Amino acid sequence: MHGDPRPACLVTGAVSSYRREPFRLLGLAENVEVLAWRGAGLPVPGLRVRHVTQAGAVRLAASGRYRAVIASLGGRMALPGCYVAARVRGIPFVLWATIWEHPRTAVHSLSWLPTRHLYRHAEAVATYGAHVSRYVERARGSRGGVHVAPQAVDVAHYGAPVPAESRRRAREEAIGGDRAGPLFLYVGRLEHEKGVPVLLEAWRTAALGRGAGLALAGTGSLAEEVARSGRGVRALGYVSPTELPALYAAADALVLPSVRTATFTEPWGLVVNEAMLQSTPVIASDAVGAAAGGLVRDGRNGLVFPAGVAEALAARLRLLAGARELRERLGAAARDDAAGLTPAAWAQGMGRALAAAGASRGG
Repeated sequence: MHGDPRPACLVTGAVSSYRREPFRLLGLAENVEVLAWRGAGLPVPGLRVRHVTQAGAVRLAASGRYRAVIASLGGRMALPGCYVAARVRGIPFVLWATIWEHPRTAVHSLSWLPTRHLYRHAEAVATYGAHVSRYVERARGSRGGVHVAPQAVDVAHYGAPVPAESRRRAREEAIGGDRAGPLFLYVGRLEHEKGVPVLLEAWRTAALGRGAGLALAGTGSLAEEVARSGRGVRALGYVSPTELPALYAAADALVLPSVRTATFTEPWGLVVNEAMLQSTPVIASDAVGAAAGGLVRDGRNGLVFPAGVAEALAARLRLLAGARELRERLGAAARDDAAGLTPAAWAQGMGRALAAAGASRGG
């Protein structure tokens, strides 16, 4: 049986660098055109992107040119407008769900009921991981149609072998010389919700000695505080994606200590995938989506601690600092576990959601 020859559209804010390949593969497999209302990104052969306003995305969704609408959680006009457009046109609506806790501000409380309506009434839902699926299913009930489209990075890039000399240079830059102690790494925004103050407190509490180092790569409002920390702490500033594999390979562990706030709960944390592909174990808080979603597993490929508890994080820093064999065992499992989270796996998950909605390319 032949399906509807029209493309589907995927409505999202921006086509970031880590979304280009997943979007391209979905487009090839399922004939999907991307409508980006914040930024279309660099052109990629085989990836069809229209740079539109939010109102423009709604108009296109209602135009009759598409067989289905996929929309991410975002855009005050784009999300509800595209849902209504799909209903008016009588075509399936697939929700791309990214969060596993609804923001707790007074303003966000007003959006809970309409968001729950989307969870319940979308023909299918694609999620970041099992943690988001569980959250959606509580709102959706027994309807089904919830499928994981796993968070993915460029496995070939982040998993490529790093030459010994590149690793040595990255380590010396990160730890501040040729010190032989363990190197712990943080990569991300230097902000409160990312748990940076908790990490700095845990580092002071752990008291690992002069040979150990903590390097933080990223920028943000806490950059000056990080730079003033001393005690083996180094602020690396922005590190480009081309330099990150060597830095991950040089580190003995990656730390992602995100905390919950009224407006933020870490949806996933792609730096976890990136580091694990270099056989680097991860210490993550239980407020990190990659831990709640099952990628970081305590005692298998990393360690998990209660979010916001600096003493608990300090204990895990001390544990890994003094146990090389444990770091190597966790790192080997980390690489194996992250290797399957590919752009192709994301496209396949989204394809399953389209099929559940009755809108796959083949009908």
